[in-house]
Order: sequence, then C-alpha cells, then structure tokens
Amino acid sequence: MIVGLCTVELYMPDADSLKAKRQILLSLKDRLRDKFNVSVAEVADQDLWQKAVLGIACVANEGAHVNQVLDQAINLIRSMRTLELVQSRIDIL
Repeated sequence: MIVGLCTVELYMPDADSLKAKRQILLSLKDRLRDKFNVSVAEVADQDLWQKAVLGIACVANEGAHVNQVLDQAINLIRSMRTLELVQSRIDIL
C-alpha cells in the first residue's frame, strides 16, 4: 500500500471574509473529491481570510499512480481562477 500526501498553500485574493474563503474552498474540495477520489482537508490557517493550506491524501497499490493523481490534482488547482497556488509538496509514504 502506497500513501501519497500533497500539501498545497493557496492564496485567494478575492476572499474578503471567512465566508467567501469557505465557499471557494468548499467548491475546490468537492471538485477534487469527485474527480480524483482523494481525501481533502484544510489543515492550517483556518482563521485567515485569503490564505489556506490543504492536505490531499491518496492511497493506491503503485507509487506512480499516486504521484500521477496528486500531480493532476495540483494541475486542477492551478487552473482555478479564484485562487493562486503559492506552493505545493508531494510526499510518498
């Protein structure tokens, strides 16, 4: 069993309240879960309006598949207009 963990730091310039931030993140988390069957959670900076850190987890039998899924998830995040990807990190366990 291979576990992949992706940590992404996001900046949301249009979020002017925690409610706006949560709406953006809810949409993103739902899209990631539906498209890639991964687990997603906000893991840091919950009280900041324009910044978020998400943890994305994927489990599979092959490391290459885990890496591919997490790379595609990062590409989806990059394509969203409502936020900017500040940094990302993938760890294979």
